[in-house]
Amino acid sequence: MLKYFFKNIGPGPLVAAAFIGPGTVTLCTLIGIKYGFQLLWAIIISVLAAIVLQGMAVRIGILGRKSIIETLREEIKISWIRSFIFILIFGAIMIGNTAYEAGNISGAALGLETLIGSFSFNISSFNFKLYPILIGFLTALILWLGKYKILERCLIFLVIIMSLSFLFTAIATGPSIINVFSGLFKFSIPQGSLLSIMGLVGTTIVPYNIFLHTELVREKWSNKEDLQYALKDMLIALGLGGLISISVIITAAGVEASEINNAVDLALGLAPVFGEASKYLLSIGLFAAGITSSITAPLAAAYVVCGCFGWTTDFKSIPFQCSWAFVILFGTLLASTGLKFILIIQFAQIANGILLPIIAAILLWIMNKAAWLGKSKNTLIQNFLGFSIVIISLFLSMRTLGSVLQFF
Repeated sequence: MLKYFFKNIGPGPLVAAAFIGPGTVTLCTLIGIKYGFQLLWAIIISVLAAIVLQGMAVRIGILGRKSIIETLREEIKISWIRSFIFILIFGAIMIGNTAYEAGNISGAALGLETLIGSFSFNISSFNFKLYPILIGFLTALILWLGKYKILERCLIFLVIIMSLSFLFTAIATGPSIINVFSGLFKFSIPQGSLLSIMGLVGTTIVPYNIFLHTELVREKWSNKEDLQYALKDMLIALGLGGLISISVIITAAGVEASEINNAVDLALGLAPVFGEASKYLLSIGLFAAGITSSITAPLAAAYVVCGCFGWTTDFKSIPFQCSWAFVILFGTLLASTGLKFILIIQFAQIANGILLPIIAAILLWIMNKAAWLGKSKNTLIQNFLGFSIVIISLFLSMRTLGSVLQFF
């Protein structure tokens, strides 16, 4: 039974790993400290929207045996429109994923530093931290081995560790069940929370995750009959990711402190109540979140880059390896210099949220345009849900842009 279960686990752990990174942990920490349980509902809405969009991506990969980029190349006949969309996707994914990678590596390094202390060295007038360099090397080594099974098993193990760490810590805070359910199902928008809501949307429905998911289901499954397994795998992964986000918010809401900027500060804030165990649990969770996302971000970027240029997406191909190496290299350099990653990550999440309505509209168009989908084209209900996501995400994007521009 257990062997059968693991046989049908697909890209789910990679999908969960992709959106539960240090940026998500940090954002959920800050939201829990500032708003308590009031924005838990935004996690539920974001996960449901992610299920709709990722479900479309899964169907494209399983039924069409194509990537989203390949589908766009075939379906968009006007060359300048096709080029414009490719440039937009290429630029957003490469810049965004490089920023994410710096944050992912920094977060994993921060978890290690809290556990075993920090190490750094000087070159000329620059001070470099050792852990980000080691994590960047480990990430590159895993991807260079180029074996999907190795990658999948590594991430299953790390996601389980991450999930247990955050879940146990949330339970340990002894939250009020009534208040948790109120936060989950009572729609409220506290003053000044719009950017936080947009951040939660941007960190749950990650545009690069949609491209990655389509590619990975093609790696795992080859028959159309496997669609049921792919969809179950997706539901488990997104549900687990949502549970982790909720756990971090609950944990942070249980701390009476204001000077908390990340999960390590949160662990120190919990120490007087729960002792040293809180530090180790949250630090291990932060390390696992960082290392898993540092693998998936460059992998997704490589798929998108090779797709845009029409290159092969074989793990061993030179263009594919150079694409993910570029993201890891610059992410490692940014992380090893000790630059603070919180603002970069928040910017990347908001940028993702702004890109989301475009990607959602593209998916919706494909699911109604592609002749090869046949009876698996979007139903009326699926179109209604997809169109609602486009409208709501567009509204949030416009409001977010307006809020950001007020600072200038």
